[in-house]
Amino acid sequence: MSTPQFDVLVIGAGLSGIGVARYLKVRCQSRTFAILESKPRIGGTWDLFRYPGIRSDSDMHTMGYAFKPWTEAKAIADGDAILRYIRETAEENDLLRHIRFDHAVRTASYSSADQCWTLEVEHEGRVQHLTSRFVFSCAGYYRHHEGYLPEWPGYSDYRGILVHPQFWPEDLDYEGKTIAVIGSGATAVTLTPTLAGKAAHVYQIQRSPTYVVSRPGEDRFANGLRRWLPEKLAYAITRWRTIIGGARRRKRMARNLEGTRKMLIGAVAHALPKDYDWKTHFVPSYMPGQQRICAVPDGDMFKALSDGKASMVTGHIRRFTSSGLEMEDGSQIEADIVITATGLVMESLGGMNVYVDGLPVDRSKLLIYKGFMYSNLPNLVYFTGYTNASWTLKVDLVADFACRLLNFMQRKGYRQVVPPATEVDLKNVNSALKFISGYVVRAAPRLPKHGKAFPWVHEQDYFWDRKTLKRGKVDDGTLRFSRGERVILPPGQIAGDAMLDAAE
Repeated sequence: MSTPQFDVLVIGAGLSGIGVARYLKVRCQSRTFAILESKPRIGGTWDLFRYPGIRSDSDMHTMGYAFKPWTEAKAIADGDAILRYIRETAEENDLLRHIRFDHAVRTASYSSADQCWTLEVEHEGRVQHLTSRFVFSCAGYYRHHEGYLPEWPGYSDYRGILVHPQFWPEDLDYEGKTIAVIGSGATAVTLTPTLAGKAAHVYQIQRSPTYVVSRPGEDRFANGLRRWLPEKLAYAITRWRTIIGGARRRKRMARNLEGTRKMLIGAVAHALPKDYDWKTHFVPSYMPGQQRICAVPDGDMFKALSDGKASMVTGHIRRFTSSGLEMEDGSQIEADIVITATGLVMESLGGMNVYVDGLPVDRSKLLIYKGFMYSNLPNLVYFTGYTNASWTLKVDLVADFACRLLNFMQRKGYRQVVPPATEVDLKNVNSALKFISGYVVRAAPRLPKHGKAFPWVHEQDYFWDRKTLKRGKVDDGTLRFSRGERVILPPGQIAGDAMLDAAE
C-alpha cells in the first residue's frame, strides 16, 4: 500500500478554495495539502469575469468568510474589491505557497486498495500524477472555458463587435457606441446601467422578464456599527442580522407568493416614470423563488432607463443582421456592439472524469448527499453555495464539517468514508426542478440528482444545514467508515464508453 503525497488536494483557488484551505490550515494543522488552480492567478470567478461594473449579487457581510470581516463600505461590492479580499485572505494565512498555478485536473481515479485518489493534472503541456487521501472540489458550478450561446441564425452576417461577458476584451472601447445587451439575468442588469454611462445608447434585449429589486449599495447599519465596535464584533452582528433577516423574508415570501410578486413588481413600477411600460418588461411569468432575483444597487438600472440612456426590449430574436438584430415582430435594432449575456454552462466537479477502482463514474447518476458529497464516491467533498442566499454561507459550513470529518477519521484510524447508496436509492430520484433558470434546466440531465429522502436531499436552508453540518454528529449513521473496504459502485452509477467520450 502506497502513501499518498498529500492528505488533501483542493481543486480551485477562488473564493471557495481559499476559504477551504484556510479552514484546513487552522483546524487540521497536521494535515498536508495543496491547492490546484488551472489559471495563473487566484480569484476564480472574480478573476475570470472582467466586464465593466462586475459586482456581487448578494451582500458581502454574508458572502464574505465567517472568519474574516468585510471592511469595505459597499455591501454590494465591485469585483476588484472582492478579488482583493480573496488575495488578502491567501496572504494573511500564508496560502500562496500551497497553490500550484496552471495545474488543470483532467481525471480523478480512486483506489480502494490504497484508499487514495490519483489526479491526472496538466501543467505546461505535460501530464503529472498527484496522489492524496482526500479531494476537496472547489471548482465551482460552471465551465470557465465556455459560455452559453443560443443558436441564432446570422452570426456570420453581423459586422459589428460580438462579445460574451465571460471573455470580455480588455481593450474594448464602447464610448459613444450603440450597444445591445442580450439577457435578463444578473450580468445583463449589471452591464446595462454601467455601459450606459459612456455609450450612446444601450438596448437590453430579453426573451422574458425577470424579477429585479433595488438594494442599497452600502449597509448603513454595518458601517455605523463599525464606528463604535471592534471590527470582528461589528461584522458578526451584521452577519447574523443579515442571515436572520434574509431567512425571515424567504419565509414570508413562501407563505404569500402572490403578495411577494405584487410587491416586487410594484416596487419596479414605482421606480420608473409613470408612462413607462413596466408591464411588458418587468412582469415575469414565473413566481418568486423559482429563479434568483436580480439585485441592482441604489436602483442604478432604473435610473438609466428613466434617463433614456437605456431601453428595454422584450421579445424573441429572429436573427442577427449585418448591422444588429432583427426581432420576431420585424423590428430592427442597430448596434455597434452586441453583448451576449446569455448565461453559463453548468458543470460538476470541474468537468473532470472520475473513476473508482477502474470503473468510470456517470456523474449524471450520482445522488447528492446533504449538499456536499456524492453517492458512493469515497473521500471526496465538493463545495458549492446557495441559490437563495450568499454562496459562502454554505461553503463555510461544509468546510467546518469537512475538517471535523478529517479529525474524526484520524482519531478513529479510518482511511475511507463513503455515502453508500443502493440501486433503489439511485432510482428514487426527485426530478422536479425547484429552480428553473435556463442554465439549470439546460444542464439538469447531465448533473448529479436530488433524492426524495434524507440524506439524499439538499435543502437550500442555512439553519437546516447549520443544524446538520455544524451541530450534527459526523458519524450519524448515514456514512460508511472503513480502514480499507472495497467500494462497490451500483451498475446504475457506472458510465458507458459513449458517455466518457462525450465528457472528454
